Amino acid sequence: MTNEKVSTGIDGLNTMLGGGFPQGQIIALLGSCGTGKTTLSLQFIWTGLQSGEKCIFISLEEGEADIISNAMNYGWDLKPHVENGTLTLVKLEPSDAKSTLAKIKSELPAYIKNTGAKRVVFDSISLLSMLFDSDSERRSGLFELCKQIKNSGATALFTAEVDPDNPDVSRDGLVEYVADGVILLRYNEANNDIHLSVRIVKLRRSNHQRRIKPYNITARGIEVLEKAEVF
Repeated sequence: MTNEKVSTGIDGLNTMLGGGFPQGQIIALLGSCGTGKTTLSLQFIWTGLQSGEKCIFISLEEGEADIISNAMNYGWDLKPHVENGTLTLVKLEPSDAKSTLAKIKSELPAYIKNTGAKRVVFDSISLLSMLFDSDSERRSGLFELCKQIKNSGATALFTAEVDPDNPDVSRDGLVEYVADGVILLRYNEANNDIHLSVRIVKLRRSNHQRRIKPYNITARGIEVLEKAEVF
C-alpha cells in the first residue's frame, strides 16, 4: 500500500479526503436512491480516463448503452474509451449473477493486471449481496471479492444502498466492514427543498475531515462545497 492519492474528480471531496482516495484501497459509497452514487462513480472513472488510466465499470443495474448515456448527461463521452479499450463496461445479469461473479473473481485480477486498469467500480454491491442465499455466503463472497481486487493493486469504489430504517449503514451491513473507507451521502427535505450532504465515516491510514459538508449534483457532475457548513 502506497501513500499516493487517487483523485475523485471532485475538488471539494479531494480536500475532505486529504488529497483523494488512498491508492489501492476499496471505498464504500453509501447512500439512498437519488443521492448521486452512480454519478460520483462515473466522475471517478472519467477522471481516471482523462489522466490516461484504464478503468473498469461493473454494473448490476444498467447496460452499456445506459451507462454511456448517463455519463453524456454530464458531458463525459465514454464511448471512445470503450472503443479503444481504455474503459471496460461490464453488465452483470441478475439471473446469472452468481456464475458471472465466480468468473469475475477468478478472472478480474488477471484482467486488471493484463489491461493495467487502475480504477474499478461496482455499482451496486448491494444488489450483488442480495443474490446470495445466506449471510455466510454473502459475507464470504464479499470478502473474497475484496481480497481479489486489493491483490490487483487497483483502487475500487463500491456503491451500496443504505438500510431504509437506518440511513447511516448499508442494507446488508457488511460492505463498510470490508472496505478501507466509507463515504456516506445523505439527503434531507426541508422547506420544500432537498439538501444533500456528504460525510467521510472512515478512511484507513489517512488523515481526513470529519465534518459533514453539503454538495450539489450539477450539469457537470457532483460539486462538494467544502468551505460551507450544513445547517
